[in-house]
Amino acid sequence: MRLRVGSLNPVKIHAVKDAFSLFFDDILVEGVKVDSKVSSQPVGDEVILGAVNRAKNAYSEEIDFSIGIEAGLVPFPHTTTGYLDLQFCAIFDGSRTSIGCGPGFEYPAMVVQKVKKGREVGEIMAEISGIENLGKTTGAVGFLTRNKLSRRDITKIAVIMALIPVLNNKVYYPF
Repeated sequence: MRLRVGSLNPVKIHAVKDAFSLFFDDILVEGVKVDSKVSSQPVGDEVILGAVNRAKNAYSEEIDFSIGIEAGLVPFPHTTTGYLDLQFCAIFDGSRTSIGCGPGFEYPAMVVQKVKKGREVGEIMAEISGIENLGKTTGAVGFLTRNKLSRRDITKIAVIMALIPVLNNKVYYPF
C-alpha cells in the first residue's frame, strides 16, 4: 500500500506509518511538501481545512491514500482560555475524504494570548521549553506531559480515527 503524507515533518510521517501498520501490511509512506492553504498557525475551522487541503494536495493516482495532518487551536466553551489544541487528520482516496481528530489539550493562557497576537505555538513553546524544533520531536504535548505522551502519539490517534470509515467502508458507504 502506497501512502503519501502532505508534510515533510517526520513526526507526521512516522505517526501515519504507525497507525496504518496496525491494520495493513506492506506499507510504503512518503512525505511531500504541499500548501495547506491556511495560515501557518491555524485557528478554528482552518485546522480541519488545512488537514483536508494537505491530503488533497498530496494525492496522485499512483498512490492508495494521501494523508493530511494539521494541528491548531479550536474554540471550545467552558475552557480556561476558550481553546483546545487538536490534531486533525484527513485521509483522501481520490474521491472521498475521511476525517478524525486526536485528543485535545489546553495551552497555558499566555500561549493563547501570544497566538492571538500573531505568533505560532511552536515558537512560543520552544521559548518556554528551551527545545528547538519542538514540533518535529515530542511536540508541546510531550513537554507539557513530561514526555508521557508525545506529538507522535496524539497524531497516531488522529490517523486511527480518520481510518474508521476506511476500515468500515461497507458500513459508511453502503451504496
